Amino acid sequence: MSRTRLTMDWSLLLATLLLLAVGLVMVYSASAVLALNQHGDSWFFVKRQLVFAVLGIGVLFAVQKLDYMILRKWAKPLLWLCFLMLVAVLIPGIGVVRGGARSWLGIGSFGIQPSEFMKMGLIVFLAYYLAPRTEQLHSFFKGLLPPLALIGLAFALIMLQPDLGTGAVLLGATLMMLFAAGMNWRHIGALSIVGIVGLTALILAAPYRLQRITAFLDPWQDPLGAGYQAIQSLYAIAPGGLFGLGLGMSRQKFSYLPEPQTDFIFAIIAEELGFIGASFVIVLFAIIIWRGMRIAICAPDTFSALLATGIVGMIAVQVIINIGVVIGMMPVTGITLPLISYGGSSLTLMLTALGILLNISRFAR
Repeated sequence: MSRTRLTMDWSLLLATLLLLAVGLVMVYSASAVLALNQHGDSWFFVKRQLVFAVLGIGVLFAVQKLDYMILRKWAKPLLWLCFLMLVAVLIPGIGVVRGGARSWLGIGSFGIQPSEFMKMGLIVFLAYYLAPRTEQLHSFFKGLLPPLALIGLAFALIMLQPDLGTGAVLLGATLMMLFAAGMNWRHIGALSIVGIVGLTALILAAPYRLQRITAFLDPWQDPLGAGYQAIQSLYAIAPGGLFGLGLGMSRQKFSYLPEPQTDFIFAIIAEELGFIGASFVIVLFAIIIWRGMRIAICAPDTFSALLATGIVGMIAVQVIINIGVVIGMMPVTGITLPLISYGGSSLTLMLTALGILLNISRFAR
């Protein structure tokens, strides 16, 4: 199919930049006390976040000008590189342990998460692999089994770190791609049953995961242990009311809510900016997901449609899980809020993914 270069989706770009701006402000507000106590500089975290934000924006604008078809040529090498990094991070002396998980590569306080790269690498490869094989997906062994085996291998390596949150996002995004590519309902039903059994086994295999489930059902059973984060998050949200306590006026960031600039930054947003501010953030994410779905539907070819579907799925699943955890609707999983939470590699990769989505929008019908 012939493709005509159009202008990018400006609504998607504006929503992305607004979320990035909100993220920078809230990273400073949420982390200032912690940064001053730990590093003697209240700007410590936001300065690092700003470096990666500038880098990510540069990559976004560079990527959106290229022809996304170049990704087909690099799909296999990118996937091999992602697998090599996932294996390397598991090797003692190479992988860095943070927060109880061996999921980082780097030196000192600077590092990257290979699992973040794997999410994007696998999405690109599956779009490349599935595009000419959509008719084969009706056959389990010929069509569906190879991509499922690849997804399972990536998920297993991530779980060895362990990092259930990132693994869940990877599964959610890639299964959405399989569904969009034509996986039939019988296979969806069978995979759902297998997934429930597998999730139950993973929870029972690790006592801390079972503690998180029980803490989710009743955090007050262990208010100073497994239920602590959930309780402190609700303590942050409740006083926020309609308009919030005011920017910078959070009480929970004073060493009550652990790491408020990362996984639970949405709780600080709700506390300081109230229901109005939290709703504004959710609306911006809804715009990104809506525009991304529209780009996928109007994409000029199957490869770009599946690629856009995977990117939108990755963003949507991550947002739903993070906010679900913060408001007490899901067990604690340790996953960041895209474009908002502190984290260099996740921010840069997310902006790169959105750059690819903007690129596809320039060719959409």
